Formats: sequence, structure tokens, C-alpha cells
Amino acid sequence: MDPILGAATYADFKAALAASNCAKCPALCANRHNIVVDRGRPSPVMVIGEAPGENEDLQGRAFVGRGGQLFDRMMADIGIDTDRDVLIVNVLKCRPPDNRPPTPQEAANCRPFLQWQLDHVKPQVVLLLGATAARHLVPDADKTPMKDRVGRFFELPDRPGTLFQVHYHPAYLLRDPRKKPETAVHLKALRTRLDDLGLLVAPIGANRGRIEG
Repeated sequence: MDPILGAATYADFKAALAASNCAKCPALCANRHNIVVDRGRPSPVMVIGEAPGENEDLQGRAFVGRGGQLFDRMMADIGIDTDRDVLIVNVLKCRPPDNRPPTPQEAANCRPFLQWQLDHVKPQVVLLLGATAARHLVPDADKTPMKDRVGRFFELPDRPGTLFQVHYHPAYLLRDPRKKPETAVHLKALRTRLDDLGLLVAPIGANRGRIEG
């Protein structure tokens, strides 16, 4: 067994993967600065994005660029601290050249690491940010337009009891700010569902932020 996947604790997994110098994807490992495992901490709420960008690659932390900063503000607006209340991960752990979408083979190569995170953290709610995350987690996701998927809560056959919700990727919201009000509505629905499930203790307003570009 891959020693990374045999890790006994999340801290061991994170340290082993970050230091592994993984070379499964030649196009990705050739120019990366860091393997980006996550940001935040293991929690009942997991956020899954597409892949690290330039800032994430340099800092070794997920969602720290402009899109990540927007996401932080939007989550703060519903009382969620993204460094404390959620675990943020990506389909890929390395930055693709020119921030292109992951290839099917790259996603397959990285899938065991994402699978380990899902299996060991056991989130009760998973946010899928963008079409790429949905495509690699939801069977037949491409058969339904993104506009018809965002905001809806659903379960997957292979993860009964885990609630999923698709959102527009923050980078897309930077390109099309007209989608921000819709996203704010979906995030408020998320907060209501989390409160109903008793998964968060921070009251609305404790981390108050503003949704802006």
C-alpha cells in the first residue's frame, strides 16, 4: 500500500502527501512549488474545488487567491470561518499549467488522495465548487447544466447520509458578479441546513463579512 494512504491520522496523511514529491502526473510535478493538500481543518463540512492556482501553489494552501478570498468573505457572511469550521480540498493537489482544467488521467491519479480525505474525515456536508468538482464526484453530472444544479441538496449512492450541494466556483463569480446574489441565497440555505443538523456552533454575525469582488 502507498504509505501516504496508509496514514493513521489526518495530520500524518497531510504531512506525508505534502512531502511526497508525487510524480504521477509529469505535466503537473515539473513546475509545481508545493503539493497543496488543504486549508482549514477536518470538520463535518468539506469544500471541494478544482485545483490549486498560482497563489495556492506558492503558499501550499488551498483557496488563498482572489477566488479564495471571495469565498472566505461569502462564508463569513453566513457565520462560517473557513480556517476553523471547514476543510477545503481540491480534486487535484498540484497546479495545472496555465490553470487549465484537470485531465481525466490527472484526476484519476489524484483520486485516491481525495478518496482518503473523504473516507477518513467523513464529512456530513460537502460543498462542490464549480463544474469540475461536480464532474468528478457526481455520476452523469455533465448531463445537467450547472445552472440547474447549483444550490440543490442531494445524496450520492456511494455516500449515503452525506449531503452534497453544488455552487458556482468563486473564480467564476469574479468573472460574472451577477451570480453573487444567487450564490448568497444558496449559502444562506446551506447555513440553515447546517443549523438544522447541529453542525456549527458559531452564531450568524460572529465572522460577518461582505460579498464583493
